[in-house]
Amino acid sequence: MAFLTRTGFRETEEQERARLALAPEGSMSHYLSTLPITITEWLRDLLIELPWSATERSAHRVVVVPIKFSPDARRESEEEPLPRKRHSGHWECAVVSSDHPSYPVGGHRLSIAAAELARGRKISI
Repeated sequence: MAFLTRTGFRETEEQERARLALAPEGSMSHYLSTLPITITEWLRDLLIELPWSATERSAHRVVVVPIKFSPDARRESEEEPLPRKRHSGHWECAVVSSDHPSYPVGGHRLSIAAAELARGRKISI
């Protein structure tokens, strides 16, 4: 993948951070621009603690398992602009551990941005 970044086909970490920082202050995307990427592998089936430490949800811990990836929506005839986004799309995730009252364990699914998951903490058991 480094080749794709060097040739300008895929955005660099710095370009991704700058793109996320353009989001309004206080938004999740803007907050994610301040965090390093901690997970570089394919996210499917990993246990990931969401990076909520400095957000309004910071008092809670939520761990998810990404199950199904959905790319960003585009018109059928529309090509993805270059450079391609580093962590685009969303993952359908199952909540496997949570102390948040709105996101209980047991059949709840969340749609989480790939950029957010890539900045989470991988849990090993």
